[in-house]
Amino acid sequence: MTRTYRRISPVAENYPASSIRKMFNLALDFPDAVKLTVGEPDFNTPEHIKAAGIRAIENDNTRYVANAGIPELRSAIARKYSRRWDRGIGPENVMVSFGAMEALTFALDVTVSPGEEVIIPDPSFPNYMGQVHRLGGVAVSVPVREENDFKLRAEDVRDAVTDRTAAVIINSPSNPLGSVMDRTELEQIAELADERGFTIISDEVYDQMVFDDAVFTSIAEVRPDFDRFLAIGSFSKTYAMTGWRCGFVIGAEDFIAPMSLLQEGLTSSLPGFVQEAAVAAIEGPQTDVDRMVSSYAERREILIDRINAIDGLSVVRPEATFYAFVNVKKWGLSSWELAIALLENHNLATIPGSAFGPAGEGYLRLTFAVSPETINTACDRLEAFAAGR
Repeated sequence: MTRTYRRISPVAENYPASSIRKMFNLALDFPDAVKLTVGEPDFNTPEHIKAAGIRAIENDNTRYVANAGIPELRSAIARKYSRRWDRGIGPENVMVSFGAMEALTFALDVTVSPGEEVIIPDPSFPNYMGQVHRLGGVAVSVPVREENDFKLRAEDVRDAVTDRTAAVIINSPSNPLGSVMDRTELEQIAELADERGFTIISDEVYDQMVFDDAVFTSIAEVRPDFDRFLAIGSFSKTYAMTGWRCGFVIGAEDFIAPMSLLQEGLTSSLPGFVQEAAVAAIEGPQTDVDRMVSSYAERREILIDRINAIDGLSVVRPEATFYAFVNVKKWGLSSWELAIALLENHNLATIPGSAFGPAGEGYLRLTFAVSPETINTACDRLEAFAAGR
């Protein structure tokens, strides 16, 4: 009998590709395109943070450091979130990671076994699906609907829970939806987690990017004794540090302790000079953060006013992040067809809503982390498309 040898593993061969990155790559063929695609601050990293990183390099902090993160950074994160959440957080509750994506990887690694189910919102960040797939878990999607202001509902999560549910991923503030979950819904999901024994993995990387009177509540705040959570954070969006790749995860010590072993086998440690810069970000002046968030709020107003004035388009007002999830259903094209048409015929790059799950069909995600001039030019091109239909 002839044996067939496989070159590529099924996990790698079937890994779900991100349509965000696919559209990003297509847009490279249109160098003059106006891009409302990748969610990245258009601000530079604040000077005092850069200076701390440079100083750390000059002081030769370029060697291996502790797997879980340098004590100074773990302590700084613990102090910040102890104050914000009004609960005791110590450095033993903090793991420093290569961005929020590695934090998500660790969170899934310590809570989910192959074949177990992970509930994820739909639409949501597509890498959730990929990370569950990589682990050999089963992703179970729960729709998040526009009629509910794009907020995940506890009753929908309850309907999806089974005896195989190991974790529920929530994302508030939400990418791509710009929504903030209501505290009552979080409280009900926390009660359900205690009742059914699953862990809540809460992606909170946009926690400081909230506008107007919207109130963000962390899963860590719902009840002082609730500890079935892993809260994921990042320096990327808040401090315009996307390229520094510094993230973290906070949770009970029995969740966090194994993560340093996983880090040792994966990347060893995040560079010490990056972590020193992160300490400066937390402990230094926050005026740059306030300035950036204020600027995003102003740009949001421009985008929302322009979008809602275009025939056939509508958008729920984002409460947070720097994304708008625009309803394009009246234009009669699939979101991917529309994104391609806008790129090829109007030199405008957007992200189709279907990139975030089946429930995202009929929408485009537009980022307003770009200049007001770019927003207005993009809306001019959307108007031109509407006029030519």
